[in-house]
Amino acid sequence: HGDNLLFLWSFIVSITGIGGLLGSSGSRYLTVKFGKRKCLLCNNLLMITAALIMGCSKIARSFEMILIGRFVYGISLCVPLHHQYVGEISPKKLRGFANSTASFFWSLGKAVGQIVGQRELLGSQSLWPILMASCAVPALLQLVTLPFFPETPPYLLMQKGDQEGCKKAIRQLWGEGCHQAEIEDIMKEKATMKNTKILSVLELIKEPSLRWQLYMLTTVTATVQLCGISAV
Repeated sequence: HGDNLLFLWSFIVSITGIGGLLGSSGSRYLTVKFGKRKCLLCNNLLMITAALIMGCSKIARSFEMILIGRFVYGISLCVPLHHQYVGEISPKKLRGFANSTASFFWSLGKAVGQIVGQRELLGSQSLWPILMASCAVPALLQLVTLPFFPETPPYLLMQKGDQEGCKKAIRQLWGEGCHQAEIEDIMKEKATMKNTKILSVLELIKEPSLRWQLYMLTTVTATVQLCGISAV
């Protein structure tokens, strides 16, 4: 009985990664078809849904709801949209700083989660459903504020061919002024992408010139997973 319980909770913890694998696999298709902003809004809806499912699991007396909620949460969490959206709406001189915010807030979120998860705070027997549902708070905040932001200028110009929409988005994000240099940079990137073949996962694995980079990324990712953070 104890071994079965341990296996069950281990599976509940790890199923987030399975959802993340699914979310990451479909991210490129979804972002090209619908744009980063719409995908982020859908991500927020998924995260709120996951929070509600997990938050109601105690009332419903269903551990399966935690399992489902963690899976849905993994799908919404691991679609790599934050880096893309923030990087593409940021001015060139702030792009590196903006992209670094993802790692900063990821670490900050883990630290806050571990603090409020203590038994003296939300980790008690009566309050743990609130802790599991707390991921809905930032998702709801972004769901309310994101509609006031435009789609990214590179997406509008490169994927939609909407030059006027791109200029309007740039003015809304960066203010009035001459932004022709930025538009030309996006056009150059578009021209470069036309001559660049986008590899599938299988083609990436088979590509000899990228073999060592792939080995390095796989090793780093695997060792991070083995560091014990999931157990924590």
